Amino acid sequence: MFGHVRRTVVVAVVGIAAAVIPFLGAGPASAHGFSSTVYAKITAGDEGHIRTMVELEYDLLVVSAADIGHDDPLFRAGTAAFEAGDTTAQATALNNHPQTTLRYVADRFSVTSRDAGCRPTQVGAATIGEREGVPYANLLLDWTCPERTDEHEVRSVLFPDGDGYVKGTKTIVTYEVDGRSGSAALDAANPSFSTGQSWYERFSEFFLLGAEHLLSGIDHILFLLALIAGSRRLREIVLAATSFTLAHSVTFLLAALGLVDVPASVVEPVIALSIAVVAGWHLWGIWRRGDHATDLEPAGRGHFDLDRSGWIRLAVVFCFGLVHGLGFAGALGIDEAWSWTLLWSLLVFNVGIEVVQLGIVAIVFPLLIVLRRRAPKAGLWATGAVSGAVSIMGLIWFVQRVSGS
Repeated sequence: MFGHVRRTVVVAVVGIAAAVIPFLGAGPASAHGFSSTVYAKITAGDEGHIRTMVELEYDLLVVSAADIGHDDPLFRAGTAAFEAGDTTAQATALNNHPQTTLRYVADRFSVTSRDAGCRPTQVGAATIGEREGVPYANLLLDWTCPERTDEHEVRSVLFPDGDGYVKGTKTIVTYEVDGRSGSAALDAANPSFSTGQSWYERFSEFFLLGAEHLLSGIDHILFLLALIAGSRRLREIVLAATSFTLAHSVTFLLAALGLVDVPASVVEPVIALSIAVVAGWHLWGIWRRGDHATDLEPAGRGHFDLDRSGWIRLAVVFCFGLVHGLGFAGALGIDEAWSWTLLWSLLVFNVGIEVVQLGIVAIVFPLLIVLRRRAPKAGLWATGAVSGAVSIMGLIWFVQRVSGS
């Protein structure tokens, strides 16, 4: 019987691979590659001025500014510098075309005072930094406002979907101005905020941002589906989800405090590998035990009443959860200790992630339990097919991210 089971598993996996690989071949190595994040730090400048440090992905700034400004020399010089990985040449390309880059940013990022626009002036030369292994252009701007007020409105529509280069750009703003400090998350649906906004308005933005991040992050959703597919009873998925939550909350918090900084070149491949391992774990159980893959072994003592396989799986999930926390932190470019105000906003971002995660578990797992009880074999092969597809995707992403393709 097990020989038939194993042949079925092999055929299923090969069929899934044939269906999945063509779609993944054209996709990005990173599941977050379709979006971009802009960072803006706002402080009080000289009398009547507002100062902003705006950080944008270098290659997007070059192609977008050159396209809008019809500045082909900027495109050619900037693209060549990007492909060569030469940060000096990248900064030179921007500083040789300051009006083009300033016009692009000022058209899409603005500061207003009592409904009157503030005029931007670039301070110093553009510099090049790095976030998540990607070069970022840093522009320091002074905004001259018509009159002094204790409240300003900031608007960002940088790298809109209409440009056709990325989708779902977020702008993370931190501010300490007008006697107030705080943070905000801007996107196409909510492109502006006031420095006089309330704390609950600020937190609601980060809650929604966290929820959207999980829903748009296909790698994290696949990891969650792999957890659900391999869980044999409600207790296991609850403990696995709790373990994953605790683990990624720990590293998310450490990254937000600036105590942990692991490069994306390490984090992203391990996240992909975690998807393949957790999904493959269930496939291996089907391969070894066939129709008995979901049977429980004698449980050990303790409040959790888990068998040996359950404990090992829980430990594996916790370890991978630590890495996923770094991935969540990387989604917001957290690489330094920011203000406590922003830290609380980021924790709300994490809560948004958890609410969506629990929602998915609450919907999918009961359906799986019903299927397993009414049609055990169908339930087993359904989870096997899901695990096979997820495992293959994880392995392909792992190879892509390691090779940088």
